[in-house]
Amino acid sequence: MPVLSQVEGLNQKYLQGYLAWLRNEKQYSELTAENYARDLGHLFELTADTPLAELKIYQVRRYIAQLHGKGLGGRSLARMLSAWRGFFTYLMRDHGLADNPCIGLRAPKSPKTLPQALSPDEAARLVDLPADTAEAIRDKAMFELFYSSGLRLAELVNLDPPQLDMNAGEVRVTGKGSKTRIVPLGNFAITALQGWLAVRDQLARPGESALFVGQRGQRISPRVVQLRMKEWGIKQGITSNVHPHLLRHSFATHVLQSSGDLRAVQEMLGHASISTTQVYTHLDFQYLSKIYDAAHPRAKKKTQEKT
Repeated sequence: MPVLSQVEGLNQKYLQGYLAWLRNEKQYSELTAENYARDLGHLFELTADTPLAELKIYQVRRYIAQLHGKGLGGRSLARMLSAWRGFFTYLMRDHGLADNPCIGLRAPKSPKTLPQALSPDEAARLVDLPADTAEAIRDKAMFELFYSSGLRLAELVNLDPPQLDMNAGEVRVTGKGSKTRIVPLGNFAITALQGWLAVRDQLARPGESALFVGQRGQRISPRVVQLRMKEWGIKQGITSNVHPHLLRHSFATHVLQSSGDLRAVQEMLGHASISTTQVYTHLDFQYLSKIYDAAHPRAKKKTQEKT
């Protein structure tokens, strides 16, 4: 797939303009803009020598079918179509294209899958890291913050120290659409963050504003966070595929199991619609079903015959 530097000619001009518009006008994060660029890279690769202004709906439909045939799922294709649709809308508005060949197209449906979550014991084991190096202390603080407050990966890496209020037990984060919300900090997260702030200067460059920094002393990258969590998951004996969003799912599931307050979970996760949060009610129901099956005398599918 071509990267931005490999896109040539008019397409590169269009892409640079669109990404600038996303960052400056839509206030999208750098990570979101990179995802759009990646999705549009697929489009440029598929169109080859066909000018964008000449694309027809049947051609775009064929591209989607080709990507689906290569194994891309419905959710990935839906996101990609959304990026393409927005790109052509931008071209119509700012560059005089006549129509949008993505209008009316839908991606193939994917089977519905529930998000995975760690058990409370597994989550505790993952965040219980040895505080023997500055990097390990940093990782523990990051993981505790993920699990304590349900942050997205982009929200965590973009944090600066002033966004933490240790006394109030709160963290102010900027989520999707540049929306700001305040979420609670648990006691374990506060302790881990205080430990990290005490050694942060060992890694951070002078003047660096980021809360979490990498080996070069600059703001840590999302990819480094993903790799560190995967490595620690293996070391801590977690059999699941460990990634930052898994801790976000675990946070939501465990809070809902304890409180039953779906609206509060929605607010803490920063979901615009409660329908997005409702997926966790299905996870909670699965948990309750297991408890019921194990505890209720009439839940047994097989009963012993009387003798």
